[in-house]
Amino acid sequence: MNILTFDIEDWFHLLDNDSTKTEVEWERYETRIYQNMDKIYNVLEKKNTRASFFVVGWMAKKYPDVVKEISDRGYDIGSHTHLHQLVYEQSRISFFNDVEKSIKTIEDCTGKKVKMFRAPGFSITEKNKWAFEVLYELGIEIDSSVFPAKRSHGGMPSYGVSEPSILTYNGISLKEFPINIYNCFGKNIIFSGGGYFRIMPYMLLKKWTKQSNYVMSYMHPRDLDPDQPMIKELSIPRKVKSYVGLKSAQRKFENWLSDFEFIDICEANSKIDWNIAKKVII
Repeated sequence: MNILTFDIEDWFHLLDNDSTKTEVEWERYETRIYQNMDKIYNVLEKKNTRASFFVVGWMAKKYPDVVKEISDRGYDIGSHTHLHQLVYEQSRISFFNDVEKSIKTIEDCTGKKVKMFRAPGFSITEKNKWAFEVLYELGIEIDSSVFPAKRSHGGMPSYGVSEPSILTYNGISLKEFPINIYNCFGKNIIFSGGGYFRIMPYMLLKKWTKQSNYVMSYMHPRDLDPDQPMIKELSIPRKVKSYVGLKSAQRKFENWLSDFEFIDICEANSKIDWNIAKKVII
C-alpha cells in the first residue's frame, strides 16, 4: 500500500528557521503557493493519482481560495496545525488552541469536517504524547504524525510499527498512519518524503519502494519548486536538506508515480480491516 500526501505550506515555512516563525515575518515574503499548487494538480491529473492534503491553517486563512480548490477537486484535507510550529515547543493549551484554530479555519473554507492531522516535523515525541489526547478531544480520527525512528526533531522510535495501526494512549485511540522506514544494515532509514526523497537516488528510491509493503509519502509544494528563493539564515545542514535535489525532484516524483500505484488516505482507510490492525499502546 503506497499512500500519497502533501503538506500544504509555503516555501518559507521551514522548521529551525527563527527568522520566519511569526505571522509578521511571513507577510514579508512573496507567495509561491498558486504556481506550486498548479504544478501539483498537473502532475496528479497526468498520472491519474489521488492524494491527501494536510493544510497549515494560516495558509487557509491567507489563501482560502487555494484550500477551497483542493476540496472542490475532491481531495481530502487534514490539519497541519495553524502556525506550523513544533509541537514539543508548545504547552498543551497552546497546542489545543492552535490546532482548534486550524480546524475551524479549514472547515470555513471547505464546509467539511476535518478528521485528519499531521504534526509539523513529526514533532509528537516520547515527551509530549499528551498531544494525541488533544487531537482526540478536537475530533481528529486519523493521525499521521508518528516518525518511528530517531531524527533531529525527536521522532518516536519506541512506536515500533511502520504500518497503519491503532494508537492507544491513556484510554483514547486514533488510527495512525506512521511514516514508513526501511531497515538497511540494521539502521532505520526514511526515504519517502521531503529532503529524504529529494536527496535519495531514484534507483534506490525505486528499489526500497518495491520492497516495502507500506509507503507513506509526504511531499511539500516547495519540494517541486527549484526556483524558490533560498533563506540565507539557515544552518548549512538545514540548507542541504531544504535545497539539495530540487532541480531533479519533479522528474523523480513523476517517475515514482509512473512506476508505482498510490492512493490517498481516504481510500487506504476504507481498505484496511481495522479490527485486525496492530494495536500500539504508547
